[in-house]
Amino acid sequence: MEYQTHTLANGLRLVHLPDNRPVAYCGLLVNTGSRDEKEHEHGIAHFIEHVIFKGTTRRKAYHILSRMDDVGGEINAYTTKEETAFYTAFLNPHYDRALDLLSDIVFHSIFPVNELEKEKAVIIDEINSCKDNPADLIFDDFEELVFHKHPIGRNILGTPRQLQSFTRDDIFRFMNRNYHTDQMVICSTGQIKFSKLVRLVEKHFGDIPERVRDWHRDPFTGYRTREKINRINTHQAHCIMGNIAYNVMDQRRLTLMLLNNLLGGQGLNSRLNLSLREKHAYAYDIESTFTPYFDTGVLSVYFGTDKEKLDKSIKLVHYELNKLRTKKLGTLQLRRAKNQILGQIAIASENRENLILTVAKSFLLFNRFDSYKVISRTIESITSSQLIETANEILDPNQLSTLIFQ
Repeated sequence: MEYQTHTLANGLRLVHLPDNRPVAYCGLLVNTGSRDEKEHEHGIAHFIEHVIFKGTTRRKAYHILSRMDDVGGEINAYTTKEETAFYTAFLNPHYDRALDLLSDIVFHSIFPVNELEKEKAVIIDEINSCKDNPADLIFDDFEELVFHKHPIGRNILGTPRQLQSFTRDDIFRFMNRNYHTDQMVICSTGQIKFSKLVRLVEKHFGDIPERVRDWHRDPFTGYRTREKINRINTHQAHCIMGNIAYNVMDQRRLTLMLLNNLLGGQGLNSRLNLSLREKHAYAYDIESTFTPYFDTGVLSVYFGTDKEKLDKSIKLVHYELNKLRTKKLGTLQLRRAKNQILGQIAIASENRENLILTVAKSFLLFNRFDSYKVISRTIESITSSQLIETANEILDPNQLSTLIFQ
């Protein structure tokens, strides 16, 4: 995949993927998220993602929301523990409009007080909605258990009490401390000459003052296993177990991605799905997830089941984990596992919106994006011995933490 890049004088980076389709995508990714909040700021990164659409020096909330909708486009945003993204989809002729709006909301928002108070009520409703869904809530609570008392363990949404305390000054303080031009990437894919795109980006972002980050995130250390049971009034029991894992910089992360996909990835033929769902009919939802962060990571196995089947399900999960630790994959099994994940990566890249955000994150961290060919070569080089070595390190039963809702 051929991409084009440009760096503005203020440190902002642009990465563009040429594409001949009629719909273009453009976004701005910021290397900051909920883990960069101070304790009294819990939830403010996500709050900013919401209220940044509520007014700028040039536009009221209605005009911001209508700017892309008026031409059939879309604008959206999300917050994770380590990044905040603002992105748009639109027809190719509207690049100028999209870049103008992104620049306006990120660098010229004024956060009207009346709008802040209204949006607090919206987010509190979002928090309560999450609490009503134990299958979602358990993932947040598990990372809080694993990353005990560290900012990366806190959930992204915050708490109603903390949310109610936020002021405009709190927002500006957080943004001044975290929104640095050298920690931002503008990403694009569409049918536009790169020289024209550079001119538009310089037009809308070139006069933003340079701001360089002079601090580093506090790394997570001191993991120890924990087990916890929460009593809830639901028909199902929910269980999640896992361990800390490789960070995003670790060269072994692709080996763990392959192992995770084999264990409980999106394929219907994952080992956990075949065992707990297809063979024993214990669970409808069963999956494993690997999430790498800047300095650490987490691999977890989740399932929901009838309460009377909980113990049997846990035993089956441990049985599958033990097989990955003790039995090497044969040549045919390894070939199938590699073919599957390579196909999934290729298909996922067809989603252009997700693709540009993935490219932008890669540039934030590495200032490059590895092509499918490079990733493919790395995955093809993984051996059965490397997989079993990784399984013994990450899936060691003595290193697994467990959280149960029942």
